[in-house]
Amino acid sequence: MYKAVIFDFDGLILDTETLHVEIFQEMFNDHKIEFPYSEWIQNIGTKNKLSIFDLLDRELKTEKVDREIWKHQNQQKFNERVSVLQARPGIIEYLEAAKKSGLRIGLASSSTYKWVTTHLKTLNLIDYFETIRTSDDVEFVKPHPALYKMAVEDLGVSPSECLAFEDSANGATAALEAGLTCVIVPNSTTLHLEFPKVNHRLNSMNDLPFSKLLYRLKIN
Repeated sequence: MYKAVIFDFDGLILDTETLHVEIFQEMFNDHKIEFPYSEWIQNIGTKNKLSIFDLLDRELKTEKVDREIWKHQNQQKFNERVSVLQARPGIIEYLEAAKKSGLRIGLASSSTYKWVTTHLKTLNLIDYFETIRTSDDVEFVKPHPALYKMAVEDLGVSPSECLAFEDSANGATAALEAGLTCVIVPNSTTLHLEFPKVNHRLNSMNDLPFSKLLYRLKIN
């Protein structure tokens, strides 16, 4: 049934999303104001309409933050913590199982090519992917379906023959709009989002072997 799989990156393969939220919460705490968590997470999986500093300025109301100082501090924190961050549980096993099953493997991300490939190389995962489509390739990122349509075309399959793995509502919407079967694997941040009706949901790829997932999708 399936001839290809396409993976998201941020939050699915490497949970940079939760790491960013953790750092942003610390920044808001340092200013003794509440982080607008529910508003921020709606932007996950797409390009943010507001920067985190726009939100901080809005919540502070009476003062403006020195963005360059806080950008530098936040980037330092991120670099230190992401360097020890591992791929999410089950990702490597799913990639290896897809490869052994003869499925073609692609990636579709709303982040930049440099961002995605830098981290994939660090994780020693980049060689699994035949195609990597990112924000550099399209005018509109997720929830627009363009990234998935391009990745599907690269892999030489039809959308109905392709399985997408996503962690965000914006990503799931893009995959479904492009005509793919979509399985969501939320992380501890996107767990709280309202998702469109997808084909299957996993708490972790460790919960179900890849072969059994394919069987469940086949009989449903």
